[in-house]
Formats: sequence, C-alpha cells, structure tokens
Amino acid sequence: MNRYTKTLILIFVLLFSSAAEAKKTVIDISKAPYFFLPDEDSKDNASRLNEILLTIKNSIDSDDEVVIRFKKARYDFYPQDAQQREYYISNHDQNQPKAIGICLEQWNKLTIDGNGSEFIFHGQMLPIAVVNSSNITLTDFSIDFENPHIAQVEILHNDENEGISFRVEPWVSYRINENGIFETYGEGWKYQQNTGIAFEKESRHIVYQTSDLWINTKDVVEIGERRLHAPNWKDKRLKAGTIVAMRTWKRPAPGIFLDHSNDTYINKVNIHYAEGMGLLAQRCCNIRLNHFNVCLKENDKRYFTTQADATHFSQCKGMIRSEHGLYEGMMDDAINVHGVYLKVKERCDNNTLICRYEHSQAWGFAWGDTGDSVCFVRSKSMEMLDHINIIKEIRPYDKDVTRGAKEFIITFEKELPEEINKDESFGIENLCWTPEVIFSHNIVRNNRARGALFSSPLRTVCEDNIFDHTSGTAILLCGDCNGWYESGAVRDLVIRNNTFINALTNMFQFTNAVISIYPEIPELEKQTSYFHGGKKDAIVIEKNHFITFDNPLLYAKSVDGLIFRKNKVTRNNDYEPFHWNQKEVLLERVNNHSL
Repeated sequence: MNRYTKTLILIFVLLFSSAAEAKKTVIDISKAPYFFLPDEDSKDNASRLNEILLTIKNSIDSDDEVVIRFKKARYDFYPQDAQQREYYISNHDQNQPKAIGICLEQWNKLTIDGNGSEFIFHGQMLPIAVVNSSNITLTDFSIDFENPHIAQVEILHNDENEGISFRVEPWVSYRINENGIFETYGEGWKYQQNTGIAFEKESRHIVYQTSDLWINTKDVVEIGERRLHAPNWKDKRLKAGTIVAMRTWKRPAPGIFLDHSNDTYINKVNIHYAEGMGLLAQRCCNIRLNHFNVCLKENDKRYFTTQADATHFSQCKGMIRSEHGLYEGMMDDAINVHGVYLKVKERCDNNTLICRYEHSQAWGFAWGDTGDSVCFVRSKSMEMLDHINIIKEIRPYDKDVTRGAKEFIITFEKELPEEINKDESFGIENLCWTPEVIFSHNIVRNNRARGALFSSPLRTVCEDNIFDHTSGTAILLCGDCNGWYESGAVRDLVIRNNTFINALTNMFQFTNAVISIYPEIPELEKQTSYFHGGKKDAIVIEKNHFITFDNPLLYAKSVDGLIFRKNKVTRNNDYEPFHWNQKEVLLERVNNHSL
C-alpha cells in the first residue's frame, strides 16, 4: 500500500467518523424536562418556548439534526412576552422593534413539527423568524391572529343619498371615536380603516369593477346591535349582502420571515392571517414550499387572509419552489419574485459610487457582497448598459452598520463607464442574487390585484396552476427602476398548462391583460434595445386555457423573443366586458415574436 493510498483511506475514515458522530434527535417538548403544554391562561408561551429552544441549542453539536415536536393543541403568543428584534424586512413597514413569537436565529438542521397545532398570535407580532440559519424545516401547523387588523362588515342597506348601513362581524372590536369615526382596536393597536375590498357573499369573488374601495365613516352612528350607519360612505356598487374587508395600507410584519438563510423547507403550513405578507424571504438561498397555504379555515366566516402578498422573495438566489399551494383572499399577489435596484446617487471616482435604496419599504438590509456581479440600467428608458462589473468592496455609507442603512458606498474592480453620473438617473442590479423559480400545481383565487409576479433572469417555470378570479392580471412580468425599484429582466420563462378563470374583473396597477408583460418605462420612445428577453424563445406562453368574459389575453412591452402558441380560449357571459384594451394580443416594442 503506497503513501497516497494510505492518505485516501485516512481521509475516508475521518469523514466517515465525522458523519457517524452527527446524530438525529427527536424532542417532544410536551414531555420532561420541558413540559411545554397548552394553557389558555398562560401569556408567557413566547418566552417559555424561546428558553426551551435556547436550552436545546446549547445541548447539541452543530452538526446534529434536531426535530422539535409539539403536542397537537392551540398555543397563544403575546407581544408583551416576546423577544424584541430590529429586523428590516423588505416590502414592509420599517417600524422597530418587532415582537417575535418564535425566534430561530443561527440554527442548523432543525425541524419545527407542529403536529397539527394552531399557533395563535395577539396584538402586532411577527409570528416566526428564521435568521442566519440553514437546513430549517417548518411543518404541520397553522398561523393565525386572535383579532385581525382587517375589519369585516356586511352591507345591510345602501342609499345613494343617505349612505350605507352595515353590520360588524362578532370578532371585531370596535368603537366610535371622539371624532365620530368608526375605529377598530386590539392589544396595542387601533385603526380607522379608510379603504377596503368588497366580496360577493356566496362566491367569495371580489365584486366586479370595485377595485380598492374608499370608505368614509365620519359621523357614523349606532342603529342597533353591532349595526351602524355611515352617512358619508356612499358607493352605489355595494349592494346589500356585500362583504367588505375594511383595511389600512400598513404592513408591519409577515407571518414568516426568512433572512440570510439557506435550504429552507416549509411543508403543510397554513397561514390564515398576517398583518403583512404570508411569507417574506430576503437574502436567502434555496427555498421549497410544499402544501404551503395562505388560506381560509374550513367553514371560515372570514373572507380575507393576509394584508399583502401570500409569498414574496426579495434579493434571493438558488432555487425557489412553490408547489401544491392554495393562495386565497389575500390583499395582494400570490407570489412576487424580484431583486432590488439601488439608485446611483453620486460618482466618487472612476471606480466608486454611492448608491441608495429608494423605496420606502425596502431598505435596511444587505444588498450585495464582495465578488458579486452587477449591471446598470437607465431608469427612464430601462435600457441595460453593455457593462458588467464586480463589487470589490461594499459598505454602508449613511450608518456604521448595514442594519438600517439606506446608502452604500461601492467600489468596483473595473473602471465605470463615463455616462454613469448624476446627470442621468441609473439603477444598479445585483446579478448574483437572482433565483431560479418553479411555481406549479398551485391554486390562486379570490384575491386583490394580481396572481404571480416573476422578475428573474434565471430559468422560471409557471405551470399546471389554476388562477381563479385573481381580480386583476393573473401573471405579471414587471421591472421598475422608478417607483417600486424591483429588479429582474426576464430571460428564460415558460408559462404552460395553466388555467385562467375570469381574471381582470377589476383594474389595478399593471393590469393590461390576463398575462401582462409590463416593465415601467417612462421614456419608451427613447429605448433602442429591449428590457425583457434576449433570445427567440425567452418567454414561451403555451398550452394554457383562458376562460374569460373579456378580450385581452396578452399584453407585452419591450420584449425581444416572445412565443404565444397552442393556447385555448373559452368565452363566457359571467360579467359584462369593460376593459379599455379590447385586443386579444397587444404588443408595444416587441421583437422576434411568434403568435
């Protein structure tokens, strides 16, 4: 046996021994020594559970696999007892700190098995946070709030001149405040909702051509038990029996927050309500959702779920898979996948820029790393410069630390083009934090605004889904360096074998057709290249079934390489056609297309 062979055998033995030492431990926390059991009178579940998690974490090796299993029950969590964290969460309000129900920081190979339990939260909380962790599995539980911040009412009578009478659902705590305005309240919060979404009582579809309601409850009066009359709320579209989810635009926290974490698996988890998105992931790699639902409970009297998107992925990479999910009743999209444009604010020298987060709900977290590849886009024409560069150094500019920062000073390996300066508006996109996406076998129904939004240059597949009364556009490809600052030109997308049922019953932003390819381009006439695409089959839309009462199926702007083929269209008379766009396919600056 030669020396080389001996060395290989030694390496093998060491690796095998290391693997053998790692163990899997299943811990039933309802039993000794933890005794974490449901207690209706207990208000310290958050602190008790987090103490148990810390004890377990300190008792295991870093390579051990741990399954923490709950006894099937209802567990209540309160903000007064919760850990407080300063988390800057993309596309949410940046009020600090957040009260965290279940806080998972710096874990590895951990499974939280709810065993069919209900996790009920009170006040304003972030139910679950997974931060700086890897190989985390969340399975078999539901998330809900005892007193949601959306108020549900039923229209009783509507008089065009005298206003609207309505009944407030039993679970809503409300009062008429000192200014004569309808106000709802809970533990640590109070709201005067001035907008809302109207639902048909029987079908639970959003009411045709109502979009976002504007609600005026000034001078509201009590007229009976949980019955009120609002003389200044006038909207002839709201017939008696209409259900209205009265809401605000606030979104302090999602139901589940994933941050700087790798290889997360969420299985058989239901989110029934969150005062933000159902799930928000930022700066994460590899996320799989299987039977993850943002949904109503069985026989639920509520008509709404989350305050915003069901799922949202900001500045992630690796693979995002969302399969066999049910997304319904949310106040925004089912899925939104995008990066974040920073805006170039100042050129310091030929290799250095100061760049800034521009959107009011997307800042305070890391944007890029040394070694990341970036590209640049002209904000007004959304044209990419023919220049790829590498980050040599990136650090916060307006703060000492990244957390909470809005500005970064970035030094690049190569000299920057002369045209990148303060005289013209430019955005910068991180090409390394873009994911592949699979969105398949999901149901999206009865929600506000849109169905699925994809903004990634990597392979994206959207297939075998049902989009049922998404209210606005079913699928949107955007890209915006002017308002939302959500980045990601689509280069490789397949939309296949989906069923679209009566989309576009309402108008929201970017809703030009059932499938809308709508990058925000203020100066389209100045564009000489194209934003989306780049090859003949960059975007393929095939073998889908459009079931619709109106005409527009596909709208596309600034695309190079579009195929629309073998799609079936079934017309119905469920609603009166109303859309301004009466073309099945409407194209603006589209090259290399096949229809």
